[in-house]
Amino acid sequence: MRVLHVNKFWYARGGDCVMAMATARLLRRMGHEVGVFTMEYPLNDADPHIVGQAPAVDFAGSPADKWRYLRRVMGDADTRRAFTQALADFEPQVVHLHNVHSYLSPVVAQLAHEHGCRVVWTMHDYKIICPTYSCLRDGKPCTACLDHALDVVNHRCMKHSLPASIAALLEATKWNRQRMLPWVDAFVCPSEFMARQLSAADIPESKIRVIHNFMPTDRLGQSPVAQGRADYCCYVGRLSPEKGVDTLLQAAARLPFTLKVAGDGPLADDLHRRYAHCSHIEWLGRITPAEVDNLLHLARFSVMPSEWWEVFGLGALESLCSGTPVVATRMGGIPELVDDSCGLLVAPSDADALASAMQQAWNRRWDHAAIARQAATRFGEQRHYQLLLNAYTASE
Repeated sequence: MRVLHVNKFWYARGGDCVMAMATARLLRRMGHEVGVFTMEYPLNDADPHIVGQAPAVDFAGSPADKWRYLRRVMGDADTRRAFTQALADFEPQVVHLHNVHSYLSPVVAQLAHEHGCRVVWTMHDYKIICPTYSCLRDGKPCTACLDHALDVVNHRCMKHSLPASIAALLEATKWNRQRMLPWVDAFVCPSEFMARQLSAADIPESKIRVIHNFMPTDRLGQSPVAQGRADYCCYVGRLSPEKGVDTLLQAAARLPFTLKVAGDGPLADDLHRRYAHCSHIEWLGRITPAEVDNLLHLARFSVMPSEWWEVFGLGALESLCSGTPVVATRMGGIPELVDDSCGLLVAPSDADALASAMQQAWNRRWDHAAIARQAATRFGEQRHYQLLLNAYTASE
C-alpha cells in the first residue's frame, strides 16, 4: 500500500513523533511505500521519505508571526497548497494523521478525504475534544468544553493567555468534531481510556479502533535483561506540571535512595533551584534514546507520576520492555499497562502515597525477565501492525 504519514514535526520531540516515525519504519519493513508530510522545521530528521512540507510558523514570534500562526490554525492557503501537491505527487491510498492541529491544521483530513484517500487518525492527545489538548484546568481533569466551549477563554486555559485561549477557541470551533467526522474513516486510540473519551464525545464507535502503542522489534532484546540492578530509580519525561514531577521530587526528597531525572521542560530551572539541597536527586537533562534505554535497563524501577490523563504512557512501555517495573499514578491509559506483576499504582498528586510506593518497589524483588517477556508479548509490533492494517483496509 501507499501510505502518507502526516505529523506537524518529524523528529523525536515527544511521544506522538516517536510513534509516528516508528510506525512509518514498521510499514516500510513490511513492504509498504510510505511517505511523510510535515512542517518545515530545522530540527526535523533528514528523512528521504518526506514528500511535502508546509512552511514554518511560530506563535511566539512577532505580531506578524502570530498572525501567520492564526491563519495556519484556520487552515491557510500555504498548507492547502503544499498538501495538495504532496497528494498529487505521492498518490497515497491511505493518509495516516498523527498530531496535525495548529502547525498544520485538520484541513489535511478534508483534503485527503476529497482526494479519495482512506483517512486514519491516531489520537495522541485530546485536542479533538479539548481546545488545550490536555483535558486539564488548574491541574485537575476537566471536560467542560464538551458542553461549554467558551470555558477555554473564560478560564484562560491555553497557556494562561487570553490571546492563546481565543485562538484555541477559534480552532476548536472551526474544526469541530461534527464537521470532521465525515472526513475520517477511523480514529485510532492508543488506549481503551482514550476510546471511552471519544465515545463520550459522540464519536461513533464504528469509527473507533483501539490499537496500543508498540515497541519496535529492533529495540527489544538488544541486550540481556539485567536481573541485578544499580542502586537508583529514575524518571524519564518532560519537566512540566501535568507530568507530576514536583510531586515526585517531594516524595524523593524524603527517601534515602537515588532518583535520576532525565528530561527538560518549563519547570526545569525552578525544580533545580528548589531541590538543589537534595544530593541524591541527579539531573541528567535531555538524553539520547540509547541513553534512555541504558538508564532504564539498569534502574531498580522507573516512576511515572502523571497528573493528567496520559493517553497511553510510552515511558512506562519503554520501562517494562527493559524489564524495569513502574511506579505510576492511576491516570488515563496507564492502568492498562501497569499491574501488580510489573509495578505499583497510586493516586495522583499524593507525595506521601508515592513515597510509600517507591519504598515498596525498592524493597521488592522483581522478576525483571518476566516483566520484559510479558511487555514484549503484549506490545510487540506484529500485533500492532495487523490491527493497523485492518484499520487501513476497513477490516474488523
